[in-house]
Amino acid sequence: MYIFEAFKMAISAITAHKLKSFLTMIGIIAGISSIIAVMTGISVVQTAIEKEISVLGTRTFQVQKFAAGGPISDEERRKINARRPTTTDHAEAIRNHVKSVDLVGSELWSYNHVAKFRDIETNPNLVICGGTPEYTTNNTHYIQLGRNLSKEDVKVARKVVVLGHGIAEELFPWINPVQRTIKIDGIKFRVIGVMEDKSSSFGGRYNQYMIIPITRFKKLFGPKLPNGEDRSVNITVRARTSALLQQAIDETRAVMRQERHLKPNEEDDFTIFTSDSNIKAFNQTTAGVKMGSFVIGIIALIVAGIGIMNIMLVSVTDRIKEIGIRKALGAKRSFILMQFLLEAVILCNIGGVIGVLVGFGLGNIVSIVTPFDANVPLEWAIVGILFCTAVGIGFGYWPALRASKLDPVISLRHE
Repeated sequence: MYIFEAFKMAISAITAHKLKSFLTMIGIIAGISSIIAVMTGISVVQTAIEKEISVLGTRTFQVQKFAAGGPISDEERRKINARRPTTTDHAEAIRNHVKSVDLVGSELWSYNHVAKFRDIETNPNLVICGGTPEYTTNNTHYIQLGRNLSKEDVKVARKVVVLGHGIAEELFPWINPVQRTIKIDGIKFRVIGVMEDKSSSFGGRYNQYMIIPITRFKKLFGPKLPNGEDRSVNITVRARTSALLQQAIDETRAVMRQERHLKPNEEDDFTIFTSDSNIKAFNQTTAGVKMGSFVIGIIALIVAGIGIMNIMLVSVTDRIKEIGIRKALGAKRSFILMQFLLEAVILCNIGGVIGVLVGFGLGNIVSIVTPFDANVPLEWAIVGILFCTAVGIGFGYWPALRASKLDPVISLRHE
């Protein structure tokens, strides 16, 4: 009852001076909305990126020559480029010697190709993957029509192709493409399947992929890239269970080191990564932005808190006579303290709620101007409100204490 009465009186004081209260809250609104807006914007982008780079399943990891992503120095880049390529022989060694895995796939990639069916021709922007039957499962990109590559296709290097959804729609708008013959860069291939539609928020060309047997890929494009470097195979590996993932990674690393004849004191000259490691690399990249925006927001809140303290001190001065009357009628110091402290906390939290809503709106502008989904990071809303409460208590305590210590006799004589 004691707190409820103090709460009612604090609300009455706030509503009685609406303009002053609103001006007091502007700093809080600005501070909180800046934090929430930046964190919401980052959350929108982060959710989209995490979805994008989670192409590998929870049981799957990849072994390759190059780094998994994230910023690297020029020196590290030169060092990585100097590594020996990973090969299908390495994939075969993993398949034969790592008992904690059940699927091992190999991939080679080439870009900017053309596909043609009769008089319909695509733009020269298609991606060819020389793959194995494990591609679809290990990359969570499944078959919608027809069938997947088979081991026999790979063994005899058949001229067969699995089309991306977008390619199939462009070349075959009205008919089933399965068992039709198309030309890829002038070479005939028989279509055996079509992959599911898979969109990308970052311009990933999943629907523009074509999968052909990796053996046929090698015959078409040879062992070297156009710049003269040896082609390096991306090896995708799936653990038998999620619980065996780390064991599978450790065993695969041991096999790869043995196959590449690395000494115990030599570091790995290959990279092993999972979707989680990609997400971790992204989070490390954005950590500085998050911290910077958080610090700026906190500074804005401190400035706003100083403003609230000044306004509350002025409010105490303006209401000295009112405080004296209440004390003369029996109001205790603790009641006066509680009333003014609650007034500061309520002001801060009203400003905080408005700031959170404004921040969510500003942060989700990213989702309006991009294909990303909107996101509301409620954890940051809670953090924002808690900070507002702390600012209200921290900067409202001194004015409230000063009000509670006023002498009633002196206060009643105040003009």
